[in-house]
Formats: sequence, C-alpha cells, structure tokens
Amino acid sequence: MSKQAEAELILKLYELRRDETMRKARDWFFRDFHPDSVQDVVKEFTGEHSGHLRMVMSYWDMCASLVHYGSIDLQLFVDTTPEFIGCFTKLEPFLGELRKMFDPRFLSNLEKLIDTMPEGRKRVADFRERMKMVRAMMAQRQQAAKS
Repeated sequence: MSKQAEAELILKLYELRRDETMRKARDWFFRDFHPDSVQDVVKEFTGEHSGHLRMVMSYWDMCASLVHYGSIDLQLFVDTTPEFIGCFTKLEPFLGELRKMFDPRFLSNLEKLIDTMPEGRKRVADFRERMKMVRAMMAQRQQAAKS
C-alpha cells in the first residue's frame, strides 16, 4: 500500500473516531469505565453501555487487524493513534477469563499489536500507572467538591 493510501486510511480512522456515537462511547470508556474484575466487564456487556463497550473494543481490534495485514505501517499507526493502548490497558487483566467465556480470539488483534510494537508491554504498564494517577486526582476533586 502506498504511503498516501496509508495516510488516507489513518485520516479515515480518525474521522470514524469523531462520529458522535463513537465519541460518546470513547468518552464513557475512558472516563467512566474502570473495571476491577472480569465481572465488572461482563456486567457492562449486558448493561446500559453495552453498545459503547463493544464499539470501542471492536474498533481498536479492527484497527489492529489493519496493521497486521499490512494496510497501515506499524510505526505510523502507533505514532498517530496511541489511544488503542488505553483500551488494551483497561481490558488486558481480564483477557484470559473473557476469552474462556466468549471467544478464544477476543481482542487478539489488539494484543498482537501491543506485542509487536516496540516496548509494547512497557507502554501498557506505563499507561496503567498514569491511569491510576488520573483516577486518584479525579477522586480528590470529587471529594473536594463534596466538602
């Protein structure tokens, strides 16, 4: 695939992320969805935000497959769309159990992308630490607002 075609595809993926429903799904996923157990994830599959959860997960797994099949260069994708790391980070602790429950290939493209990119697992660990800090800051703000 030509570099121009890859760039056009990256821009198309960006446009899809700007879709109103997708934006709501991403906002919910990153702001409000903080699973501590596989049960927390499973609960959302049948809850009010089931569509949001499935939309975000399937979007990033689909994007990862485009990288694996050569439609987008790995480094170009990593440099322009790092949000996929956050998606994987939230779900990675539960992948084994989710795969047993639903599908042995659940988010396998996304995991393969993490493992293929340079320092992928380190980036996930770093992202996880940043998410903990952000959640702590949000909790402090909420506590201060209540006082």
